[in-house]
Amino acid sequence: QVQLVESGGGLVQPGGSLRLSCAASGSIYSISAMSWHRQVPGKPRELVARITTIGSTTYGNFVKGRFTISRDNAKYTVYLQMNSLKPEDTAVYYCRIEAMGRDYWGQGTQVTVSS
Repeated sequence: QVQLVESGGGLVQPGGSLRLSCAASGSIYSISAMSWHRQVPGKPRELVARITTIGSTTYGNFVKGRFTISRDNAKYTVYLQMNSLKPEDTAVYYCRIEAMGRDYWGQGTQVTVSS
């Protein structure tokens, strides 16, 4: 059984930073990619950032250089460093791991950007 545990969400002022972490545990192997997505009520979940095993990255258009995704393969962990946060970044952030031909999702962590 695979479990994803996210951490690092919270309340931050506009212009501030947060670092999200997602650690995978259990019987997991052959990870092909790890990513972060976000969702606000009434809107579809959208890709924030994705990183493959070889380090190739993809970012949502709205990121515009503010976020950086990274991974620690030895720890089965993916990170999302978010800088210059804006109120419109407020959402529940989910990590996703593509492994063994399946998608695994975390439970989500709330990020609120407000003064």
